[in-house]
Amino acid sequence: MPAVGPRSGDAIFASAEHVNAELFTLTYGAIVRQLLTDLEEVDEVNKQLDQMGYNIGVRLIDEFLAKANISRCVDFRQTAETVSKVGFKMFLGITASVQNWDADGTCCSIVFEDNPLVDFVELPDTCQGLHYCNILSGVVRGALEMVSMKTEITWTRDVLQGDDAYEMQVKLLKQVPEEYPYKDDE
Repeated sequence: MPAVGPRSGDAIFASAEHVNAELFTLTYGAIVRQLLTDLEEVDEVNKQLDQMGYNIGVRLIDEFLAKANISRCVDFRQTAETVSKVGFKMFLGITASVQNWDADGTCCSIVFEDNPLVDFVELPDTCQGLHYCNILSGVVRGALEMVSMKTEITWTRDVLQGDDAYEMQVKLLKQVPEEYPYKDDE
């Protein structure tokens, strides 16, 4: 039997069961709207969306690793490429690119021009400062933390705020060494 190679995000997305994109978009919009009503402060809504995304990312990484059939990434650069090319395609059907690496290879930007979460969305003036897609930064942060990478993610560009694309800056704060619950030599 031939060895099974890594699957591309396109192949995984094509074989996965899908929900109606409009239903997904409108449901997410309703969640954001309810948070704005309940919390009233845009900063609190941003924090809540990030935390919701983090909780999703912590669980989503298991499905990603099981379905993507990828080998262990050797460094942060390879991990960022995998998240952008396979992860976003697998779960949202969009392709992102990794750009703007710093000299240390610990900070980059993930840029995507298409975003299914924002179809039908216009932000009113009262929502300036709202990172409508902050759930995505939480998902990435949570997933990376589960593979031993502590990160900080900030939005640097947002089409809803008048920019030409969506860009999240991902900064590796530290690589957490894996700890095993037992020693192999005992």
